Amino acid sequence: MRALVFDGEKLEIAEVPFPERGKGDALVRVIAAGICTTDIEITKGYFGFTGIIGHEFVGRVEDAEEGHLIGKRVVGEINIGCGKCDCCLSGDPRHCPGRKVLGIKDHPGAMADYLTLPARNLHLVPDEVSDEEAVFAEPLAAALEIMEEVDLRPSSRVALLGDGKLGQLIAQVVALSGAELTVFGRNERKLALLRDLGITVTSDTPSGEYDIVIEATGSPKGLPLACSLAKPRGKVVVKSTFSSDKAMLDVTDLVVRELTVIGSRCGPLPPALRLLKRGLVDVRRLITAVLPFERAIEAFSLAKERDSLKVILRMDEGS
Repeated sequence: MRALVFDGEKLEIAEVPFPERGKGDALVRVIAAGICTTDIEITKGYFGFTGIIGHEFVGRVEDAEEGHLIGKRVVGEINIGCGKCDCCLSGDPRHCPGRKVLGIKDHPGAMADYLTLPARNLHLVPDEVSDEEAVFAEPLAAALEIMEEVDLRPSSRVALLGDGKLGQLIAQVVALSGAELTVFGRNERKLALLRDLGITVTSDTPSGEYDIVIEATGSPKGLPLACSLAKPRGKVVVKSTFSSDKAMLDVTDLVVRELTVIGSRCGPLPPALRLLKRGLVDVRRLITAVLPFERAIEAFSLAKERDSLKVILRMDEGS
C-alpha cells in the first residue's frame, strides 16, 4: 500500500507492507488525513519518530471483530495503552507509561491507505459531518481538553497566544464559554478569521494580567511570555510541542506569583464530534487546501508556509 514515510531525514511516498490487524484491532481504510504542526515538528526530529506519520484522520472500517463498525466512518483516539497498567485500568490510556501513539510513537500513522487501531479507540462520525470536517476531530478534542483542566467561567479574563491551526480552534472553543478572550497573534490574515467571528484579536505586543493564559505559539519563547501575562495565582495552559531546546523559565517569578502551569495534550473526541455536528465550531474556514495523496510532499511544503492553516490529504483521490 501507499504511505508517507519519514526516514529520519526526509519524507517520501513509498510502498509499504499492508498492516496486519491484531486481536481487538480494527482495519481502517483512510479517507483523508490532516497535516498537523506536530507532523511538521517530527520532520525536524521531534520524538525521534521514523515511519508512517500522521494522526488526524477520518476513515472507513473494513475489518473488525465488532461487526457493527464495519463500513462505518470513524475517527480515532491516537493513544494506544497497554490495557494492563493502573492508568489503563482506570480509563486513562493517554498516560499509560508504555503507550504507543498513532504516527508519533511506536505505531504507524494515518498518512497511508490503511491503518490499524484498537476498536475501542474508534468513534463513529455523524452523517452531518463531512470528511474534511471530521479530520478536525482530534485537534478540536485537544482544544476542548482545556475546558477539562481549568475552571473557565464567563467572568474569566483569558489570553490566548497563537493564531495558528490549534490556536484557531482553541479561540472558538473558549469563545463558547462566554469568557473575556483576547487572542494575540502575528498573522493578520489568521487574526481576521477570528475577528470575523466576533473574537477580540490583536497583533500588539502581549501585555496585561489574565486569570488564564493559553500558550499555543509553537515556539520555545511562548511559555515565558505566557507566564508573564498571568496574574498572581493565575493559570497557564501549555499546548506547544516542538523539536528545539526546552523553554527557559524564570522559576523564581513562578514561585513568587504562585502560578499554576498546566501541560495539555489530547482531549475527548465525542464532544468534539458533537460540536462539529451542531456547527458550533467552524472548521471549514481553516482549510487552506485539500490535495490528493500523490501531492503529499507538496502538501507539507504548503503547510509550512506562513499563511497556511490546515492542509488535508485525500487518500481516496488520484489513486
